[in-house]
Amino acid sequence: MSTKMQFIKRLTQARNEVRALLPGIDIHMKIYPAWTIKEVLAHLAGWDDATILALKAYITGEIPPTPADRGIDPYNAQTVAERSSLNYDQIVREWELVREQLIPILHQIDEEKLGVVIVSPWGDTITIEGLLNIMIRHEEEHAKVIRERMANPDRPLQAH
Repeated sequence: MSTKMQFIKRLTQARNEVRALLPGIDIHMKIYPAWTIKEVLAHLAGWDDATILALKAYITGEIPPTPADRGIDPYNAQTVAERSSLNYDQIVREWELVREQLIPILHQIDEEKLGVVIVSPWGDTITIEGLLNIMIRHEEEHAKVIRERMANPDRPLQAH
């Protein structure tokens, strides 16, 4: 299996980890002090959006936007706030849709270009592989926290 296909498989597996938790979750339960599952999904969708922007800019040769250049926390707050008027079902659909948009963009990138250095959504330089690894680990980490919250709803919340 090519490296690119391994990334696509890992992105899909990370998404499936979270997706598998959704049917059993109380949508009002706090996952983090200020976030329910709705906000977590909005947050993940926002990072897929940012990854899409970075990869599209690379493909088209345009100047990449850096939506998180003011910092990770302000970007997280912004992406959640932008989606705050959506209900839970709408958030789930958007979260699914942005990943459906990301995968075809990855297919457009040649295998040998995965090591190319691009501008990250937060303004630093990073390889495409590095960005994908961060996004995969990010979703896996959230899946782990969600799973732990569901199994232990009375434990104190951890900060995001």
